[in-house]
Amino acid sequence: MYQKIVILTGAGVSAESGLGTFRGKGGLWEGQRVEDVATPQAFLRNPELVQNFYNARRRMLLEQAQPNEAHLFLAEFERRFTENGGDFLLVTQNVDDLHDRAGSKHLIHMHGELLKARCTSSGKIKTCREDLTGTQWRPHIVWFGEVPLEMERIYRAIEKCDLFVAIGTSGHVYPAAGFVELAMSTCSHTVEINLETSAASSRFHEQVIGPATVSVAQYLQKLLL
Repeated sequence: MYQKIVILTGAGVSAESGLGTFRGKGGLWEGQRVEDVATPQAFLRNPELVQNFYNARRRMLLEQAQPNEAHLFLAEFERRFTENGGDFLLVTQNVDDLHDRAGSKHLIHMHGELLKARCTSSGKIKTCREDLTGTQWRPHIVWFGEVPLEMERIYRAIEKCDLFVAIGTSGHVYPAAGFVELAMSTCSHTVEINLETSAASSRFHEQVIGPATVSVAQYLQKLLL
């Protein structure tokens, strides 16, 4: 039985809660080019466009999105696994708070959080549930060209884990796309749960195809028996 588990979640988990995935047709992200809304240069060039984009996403998250069965089961799995002495870490690439609302505790938002803002001069971080304007506060989001959060802690956990599971990830975005190689280098078992084959599928020991709302519980439930 596994003792140390690291789970990585991507946009495919939140997509079933109605939130758009990062990589759409033609490199668009909810109708916008990534280069126009998800880089520090974009914020300097056109802060109004960037703020409006994230303001709309924040409102959608607050007004419409709810945790789905995958979020809820991951929180329940964490509770039961850790109560039995297991070591668990959930790393999400998603900037929504659906894992938090579902009850996940051992959680890292490696790409930041939509419901937080960061001061561009002091670096201070605050809770943000309202629209942002101007340049004093920016979304607390890791943009392209910036370093994801808590990477040392993530790498240490993966190096020590005996099971690594990636759920709803594209396999394109680094450094997260490289986590599977790190896990395999330490002889961890690696599993991908995805709606379809991804760019990283061939690098996993095991693959489960299907929607996260069904497949997550089907796979993880077996580990609790």
